[in-house]
Amino acid sequence: MSAQAIAIAVIVGLVAGWLATFVVGGGGSVLRYIVFGIIGALVGNFLFVMFNVHLSIVEPVITQIITAAIGAIVLVLVARVITRV
Repeated sequence: MSAQAIAIAVIVGLVAGWLATFVVGGGGSVLRYIVFGIIGALVGNFLFVMFNVHLSIVEPVITQIITAAIGAIVLVLVARVITRV
């Protein structure tokens, strides 16, 4: 992986993590946004493949951000359910 690819992944993770906490509430640090965003990208990709979802967006970075944000939202909600049980 090149340095540019890593930088893009971190930026996508940061934006997606921020969007997820904005949507479901809560706060966090930049590191938390990045971690939730990057793990959310994995979850989002898995869910999109599992449910055969394809976004018709021309810009791939926007598609990655949306996918990662949806995955991060699912991740945050599942984490909240687990910690409340």
